[in-house]
Amino acid sequence: MRMFVHQVLKNTKLSVFSLITSSAIVFLIYADGVTYHDCVHSASNTETPEKLELQNNRTTKTISPTLVHINFRSIQEKKDEAERKNHYTLVAPLNATEEERKVWFREHLHHFKILKSNNLTQQFHARVSVFFGRECEAQFFMTWISPASLFGGRELLSMESIFKSHPKACLVILSRTLDTRHGYKILKPLHDRGFKVQAMAPDFSFLVKRTPAETWFHELKKGKKDPGEISLSQNLSNLIRLAVLYKYGGIYIDTDFIIMKPLKGLSNSIGAQSTSLDSKHWTRLNNAVLIFDMRHPLLHRFISEFALTFDGNKWGHNGPYLVSRVIKRLRKRRDFNLTILPPKAFYPVDWNKITGFFTKPKTQSESRWVEAKLLQLSGKKTYGIHLWNKRSSRLTIEEGSVIDRLVSNYCVICNHK
Repeated sequence: MRMFVHQVLKNTKLSVFSLITSSAIVFLIYADGVTYHDCVHSASNTETPEKLELQNNRTTKTISPTLVHINFRSIQEKKDEAERKNHYTLVAPLNATEEERKVWFREHLHHFKILKSNNLTQQFHARVSVFFGRECEAQFFMTWISPASLFGGRELLSMESIFKSHPKACLVILSRTLDTRHGYKILKPLHDRGFKVQAMAPDFSFLVKRTPAETWFHELKKGKKDPGEISLSQNLSNLIRLAVLYKYGGIYIDTDFIIMKPLKGLSNSIGAQSTSLDSKHWTRLNNAVLIFDMRHPLLHRFISEFALTFDGNKWGHNGPYLVSRVIKRLRKRRDFNLTILPPKAFYPVDWNKITGFFTKPKTQSESRWVEAKLLQLSGKKTYGIHLWNKRSSRLTIEEGSVIDRLVSNYCVICNHK
């Protein structure tokens, strides 16, 4: 009888321990995705992140005896891995017909979270209004459509370069994956230095409302549009930058761009990526940097072109080629209040030459080349440099290279190699 009671108590202890452990794991997963929004991102919440961080620390201390055997890092890594797999599989099969892609898209619609509204995205406008209600030297926007775990040193460098030249600027990162507790931890080093940056899950329905893309977007959500062979999220990034500038005005930059000079003197500007050798007229524009006033009529034209000519099978068709097409048609008109800057303003290095800027000089001749390029980039009419991450993301920033020297000059945290 005594042995039987002992065995029952032993089993009961194991059951209770399993229940507590399971509950703790669920709590951690839930807290990472939801509690952060409830505590930090409620539009009506007036507590500072510092106070909230202290509250979170007190909560952790209270439950720490229960969580002592739980490896939170492994939980986060599993979530990151699942997020990455989902991100890379949301591309239509190659060589499929238009109808086959539409069928595939309808079957996978529930995975495209970027198209969905929820309690958090519905607070987007209120949150942006409160955020920009502070004293902002300039309003900057970025987009991040990839998993938060892929947001690394290069992307942080782009943000740092903004604050190096515009210490009192306000930066909104339009991102669902960074608008989480995990994302807050990524941005915390900038918060700790007093810079105003916040990730916000965008509300597409709100951003395209009363724009030429509204009908197109609602048809897309119903699965009636061909997503194309290129990542739909990438193409939606081209739309969201236009829509957010149209609604709020400001400066949009890609996350693979280093700002080297203040942009305060620029308005309603776009940069040329290339020019013809003979006439020096631009041959291609780029949308990696856009500077526009709110409700600018050219943004309206861009959004209309996106909706009318969307093609998800051609890289660049809905982005840099789009702004080039529209402005080329309007070239003879002078009533759009637009400045087209030469390539040296934003694209002083072409995409097919960027590799050399990451390479360490090995000879005196190469060292002189590095010094010459740095001198060229410091010119009055160069505002920044596009790193062309699609080509350079896997390159190491070698010591003494042009990019290594630029990192040292324009970072504030300086941990990007």
